[in-house]
Amino acid sequence: MNTICIQINSTKIKAQFNESETAKKIWNSLPLRAEVNTWGEEIYFAIPVKVGLEKTYAKEIVELGDLGYWPEGHCFCIFFGLTPASRGNEIRPASAVNVIGKVQGELEFLKKIKDGQKIEVKKEEIKEGRL
Repeated sequence: MNTICIQINSTKIKAQFNESETAKKIWNSLPLRAEVNTWGEEIYFAIPVKVGLEKTYAKEIVELGDLGYWPEGHCFCIFFGLTPASRGNEIRPASAVNVIGKVQGELEFLKKIKDGQKIEVKKEEIKEGRL
């Protein structure tokens, strides 16, 4: 699995990509910079990757901290709570997404993010140790 760093303002969080083809294509397009949109407790932004739904990874209901790719809008999504489409306590995207990974760590600060704030997603640098 590949590790990424997501930075919004001065806050950084790490996330892990899964082995999906969508995650691999997004990994190859990094770094990404954009302005975020919010939809309930979801952050999303358009990226220059265009793929359809993957049979194994497509989900209509996601889990807390999931990263997704929304094919209809060509968007990278971070799910940290309920959306306007949620029913009960489920986390439901506007339509099916490919789940591409998971945030590692605290999500609470994402609730303070507003539309238009800048986001950067990049490959996590691995520091090589010397023997």
